[in-house]
Amino acid sequence: NCTQATEFSLVGFTEDPAIQVILFLLFLLTYLVTILENLGMITLIRASPLLRSPMYYLLGNLAFVNLCTSTIITPRILVGGLLGKQGMAYAGCMAQVFTFGMFLVTECFLLATMAYDRYVAICHPLLYPLVMSPECCSWLVTGSYLLGLTNGVGQTIGMSSLSFCSSSTIDLFFCDISLLISLSTSDTTLSLFILRTSSLLSVPSMLVVLVSYIAIISTVLSISSAEGKCKAFSTCAAHLTTVSTFYGALIFMYLIPRSDTSRGGDKWAAVLYTMVTPMLNPLIYSLRNQEVKEAWRRLRKIK
Repeated sequence: NCTQATEFSLVGFTEDPAIQVILFLLFLLTYLVTILENLGMITLIRASPLLRSPMYYLLGNLAFVNLCTSTIITPRILVGGLLGKQGMAYAGCMAQVFTFGMFLVTECFLLATMAYDRYVAICHPLLYPLVMSPECCSWLVTGSYLLGLTNGVGQTIGMSSLSFCSSSTIDLFFCDISLLISLSTSDTTLSLFILRTSSLLSVPSMLVVLVSYIAIISTVLSISSAEGKCKAFSTCAAHLTTVSTFYGALIFMYLIPRSDTSRGGDKWAAVLYTMVTPMLNPLIYSLRNQEVKEAWRRLRKIK
């Protein structure tokens, strides 16, 4: 006698009206900055002949993924705040599970590819044109999207096998597959297997990042020139900052076992990788990058 839920209720951050207004304005500002920064980065990379290296090709794809990730989540929060309605239809929730799962894993492997790119550039500069050729970069980026697509399809299959009868309230601001599994009244064996498998997909990308930066730091420390050390560290510090924030939030959300009563920090951890990181990525990568600054100057002169 199960009546399948047709709509899910998403729990916000607070019921205090004053704080709700503050959060709405903060999220709106964050989203607008995210859109402008990532679209600006994509446009600049496509328009500037200076930014034709593999690093900027990867950065352009990362900006696109960040744009999509933020758009999947934030507008729904803003609309819910304006209308005072936090519900989401079953079909909409399934679409969000698919798209978010796809772009989340895609970003994991793009960040790993960018770490490998920096490793080759710093540790094996003579081999860089051969190893990071346009064809190789295309294959690495395509592989990242395919792995993301595989994860999105898997998460959707897992959700489609679930039934929701007793509760349809999700204690988060978007449809997260792990919370949906905990709400389900049906057999969750398949869904849990898919979730654990997809969570393990991020482990190889983390290892690539870790090994790459251990090798990079070792190589940089062996450079005798202080100027050379400073330049190498400044190039990689931005990527390492982004990676630490992104993976740290993911580890907290999906890889650390805990009970349902100890999930109080999940919402703010989710804010880090759904809103904060997409906003910070273009800023961090361009703030101390002389090539990006020069490309902006030339583009402004042309206009």
